[in-house]
This record gives sequence, structure tokens and C-alpha cells, in this order.
Amino acid sequence: MQVKTPAPRSRAVLGQLSDMDLRLLQVFKSVVECGGMSAAELELNIGTSTVSRHVKDLETRLGLVLCRRGRAGFALTTEGQRVYDETLRLLAAVDGFRSSIDDIHSRMGGQLHVAVFDKTASNPSARIAEAIARFVDRAPDVSLQLHVAAIQAIERGVIDGSYQVGIIPTHRPSQSLRYDPLFDEDMLLYCGSGHPLFGASHRRLGWEDLRAHHFAGLGYHSPNMELSHSARLPRKATGFDQEAIATLILSGRFLGFLPDHYAQAFEQRGQMQAVRPALLRYHCQFVSVLRRSPEPPRAAQAFHACLLEAHGAAPG
Repeated sequence: MQVKTPAPRSRAVLGQLSDMDLRLLQVFKSVVECGGMSAAELELNIGTSTVSRHVKDLETRLGLVLCRRGRAGFALTTEGQRVYDETLRLLAAVDGFRSSIDDIHSRMGGQLHVAVFDKTASNPSARIAEAIARFVDRAPDVSLQLHVAAIQAIERGVIDGSYQVGIIPTHRPSQSLRYDPLFDEDMLLYCGSGHPLFGASHRRLGWEDLRAHHFAGLGYHSPNMELSHSARLPRKATGFDQEAIATLILSGRFLGFLPDHYAQAFEQRGQMQAVRPALLRYHCQFVSVLRRSPEPPRAAQAFHACLLEAHGAAPG
């Protein structure tokens, strides 16, 4: 019996990277992050047909099928996911190179990517907006890119260069990063209006009593997860940002911790209630995060300095 030999996979024709290759990769990145060609049209300010052609040209250059598009919607292939991950690293390296050249010329230009943990804007102790105003006045030629992400994603991004500055609550420190304190946040335990504890007396309620109720917690290492583990709270639902935790609490079926400043609007509308806030609470300190090595670009150091100045903090 003759065994058929699989047809050889077409090889990529990609040689040296050109400016056009970088442009195609930037288009591909936008398509992935927007979730499709049509959505990326607005982001890129070019027509859908042009976006589609650029993605097709990139697939031809790489000799790979990067995504499936059709009635079922947009989806990355396995190869497409790997190319997207490598694209993030490459574009971050290109931005880092441009920033280094700007440093050599003693000027600040290009893009600065800053990542912030969610729901900080309503914290009266957070002066991030003031820091941004200071930075824009000092570095008007820098294009500021502000992101919201989870703690680990921010730390990884600062380490690999995807982000240059991070703002997160403290948890397990990384030796690769520098942390400087900025502001504080109080986290209180809340229940929704449909929960048995809503409107009830909490005077005798202790940590051990909470184990009789379902708890909604964050699904990654954080002060929230550390507290839930140490108090042995049974996590029956998982959220991956504060908005998700708030939604679970509003269902009336779960207890969960939220920043007091963020939950205040829900309390005022009678949708949530803090559960024995004098006891059932914990405290977070937020820090500015910079990479230790290689040295961050001048724009990142300038933004970091603006953060410290705005919060009246001394560098660590």
C-alpha cells in the first residue's frame, strides 16, 4: 500500500521586515483587539475592504492563515494567536527603540503606554488625572496611551515593555520591578438589595459567619484573593474586574468586596449595603510600577515623577 506524503506547507516569503510589514502588523493588532474587520475600520480610519486586504497581505507574507471570518464571526486561528502575541512584543520593542533614540537626542516623543488597575478614577485619594496634566505640560510631544488591566497583566506588560508605567494595588512584589507608594483605598464588604443580609442587623456578624453565604471574588492573585483565602470565604462566583464583582453583588446572591468610593453610587440608589464596615474590610495601597532593567525611557521616568509629585510622595 502506498502511503501518501502530506503536501509540504507553503513557506513564508517574509524576509527582512519593512515599514509596510510593521504597518500590516499594526493593522492586524487593531483587528484582533477590536474583534473584527468592521470594528477596526473606525479605529484605523480606513475602509473595511482595505483592512481586509491588509490582513490578507500579511497572511500571504507570513504563509499562514491568521483568522477566520464569516457568518460565525471573527476568530483567531492558533497560528494567528501566536502571531498576535509576537506582534505585541515586536511593536513594544519598536516603541522602545524609538524612545531610546529620543533619549539620545534628549527629547521626549513617541508613545507612552500607562496601565491602571480598574475603578481608580472615583477614588478621591487618587490624583492620576493631576499627574497626567503635569506630564502633558512637560512632554507635549508624547502620545499618551492609557490602558486598564488586571494586576498581573500590568506587571507582565511593564516587564516586557508593552507598558512603560503601571498603577496597581500592592501584592506579591517582583524583583524585576520598582514600586513607589501613591495612594490608599478601602475595600468594604457589600451585599445587594436581594440578599438576606440587606437591611438586617450586622452587629454580631463576624468573619466566620460569612462562610454561610456565597462569596464573589477576583480570579487572580490580589489583596482580594489573599483576604478571601485567609478568611476562608467560600468563593462561589469569580469576577475578573471590579465591574464584574459589582454585577455579581447586585444579583442579590453573593457577597463581595468593592472600593468604598466605587460602591457609593450603588448605595445611594439603594442597590447595595456595606456589611458591618467597621470590621469586614481591608486596606489597599496603590503603587507606581517601573521596570528596573533596562532603564525605563525618559518619558516613563517623567510620568512616574509626575505621579509622585501629584500624590506628594517621595521616591522609594
